[in-house]
Amino acid sequence: MTQTTILTHILKLHFADWHLARIKCLSYLMMGLFKVKTVNLTEIATTFPGRAEIESHYRRLQRFFQQVEFDSTLIAQLVVSFLPYPTYTLALDRTNWMLGCFSINFLVLSVVHQGIAFPIFWTFLPKKGNSNTKERIELLNRFIDHFGTIKIDCLLADREFIGKEWFRYLKDHHIQFHIRIKRDMNISRTNGTLSAAANFFRSLPLSTYCTLHGPRLICGHLLWVTGMRLPDGEYVIVVSASQSDEVMEQYKKRWKIEVLFEALKSRGFNFEDTHLKDEKRLKTLFAVLAIAFCWAYHVGAWRHTVKPIRMKKHQRAAKSIFRYGFDLIRHVLFNPEDKTELLDRVLKLLWQALMGPKYLLYQLYPM
Repeated sequence: MTQTTILTHILKLHFADWHLARIKCLSYLMMGLFKVKTVNLTEIATTFPGRAEIESHYRRLQRFFQQVEFDSTLIAQLVVSFLPYPTYTLALDRTNWMLGCFSINFLVLSVVHQGIAFPIFWTFLPKKGNSNTKERIELLNRFIDHFGTIKIDCLLADREFIGKEWFRYLKDHHIQFHIRIKRDMNISRTNGTLSAAANFFRSLPLSTYCTLHGPRLICGHLLWVTGMRLPDGEYVIVVSASQSDEVMEQYKKRWKIEVLFEALKSRGFNFEDTHLKDEKRLKTLFAVLAIAFCWAYHVGAWRHTVKPIRMKKHQRAAKSIFRYGFDLIRHVLFNPEDKTELLDRVLKLLWQALMGPKYLLYQLYPM
């Protein structure tokens, strides 16, 4: 049985309503992503097996993206099957770039896990620049509709994600949040007057932080404010719905969604190489990348338990967990005959995730 046949059988477990030809195309597409390290369909078409011409494979890929639309809740369920948590720390951010004059702009909600974040829901923004409150609420509502607010430990976001209506929505749904604000944003003093946020933290020693006494009025809401002065003159000022001693430690985890974007782009699948411009097709491509990313991380986590990642002299890992798995999948796909047992293990790890055996995932991802 070939690697393609095995992968097709595995994917059929999760996409049971799809016809076989479509699942085979997804199998070829996923293997091609790892082999050529790019989302460029012309490059991926060269990896397809069979006697057909490369142009025929390319047209097959075009039809796939024209016809296929993933069920977002099905993909979300797949992603969380990799994550052994009763509740989730969520991170909200955008990734965007230009394709000629066309703006590719995704708003992404992710689950923070150790050194990275897992994409769980996303939406394409047909415009340049920031998201608006309606777009953020619609995205978070998709999570709530499927998992409930009880599954949200807290929400992390950067300075773009502020506003009166947005904060009201989060508070009305009893969602704890840690969101950075701009240094010149007005907050109330104890006497009721307003002052720029940075003024409250100018006298702090560098790289230390403190929480202001009592909640302060910000965007029409009483919120808790924690701030830090950085050596480069910048400030990290974070507002929260309730008091917490771990605001800065929690907020630091927001950076993990940036690590995710790097894995989808230059350090993994080179998402920015796409020539797709249609919203539906771009969302389909994002879903495929989400599956491939989760698979790579899952394999990397297993490999790390068998052969730990080498630590450099400065005590930083030589590779990320994602890249560790990404490289191994590429290696076994290029050498299926020499790495038969390892290939079976790599495919079995994807099967385990799709089937969702939580007891195995707890072994792979110790808390």
